Amino acid sequence: MATVIRLTRMGRKKKPFYRIVVTDSRKRRDGGWIESIGFYNPIASPAIITINKERLEYWKSVGAKMSERVASLSKQ
Repeated sequence: MATVIRLTRMGRKKKPFYRIVVTDSRKRRDGGWIESIGFYNPIASPAIITINKERLEYWKSVGAKMSERVASLSKQ
């Protein structure tokens, strides 16, 4: 199974809130996920980014790929 670390959208219309999740790459953006490892709130000023670094490193070590957006958020 190819796993990917990406954002899944939560929140309501015009007020997005994203969870950083580990999921099967074949699932839809908001489909089921394996584990939630953080969240991202772009509406807050300044934007709030919380990532569990231990779980992120674990999933990367077992072969999960990170999306471009999650890769840029994890560097901040």
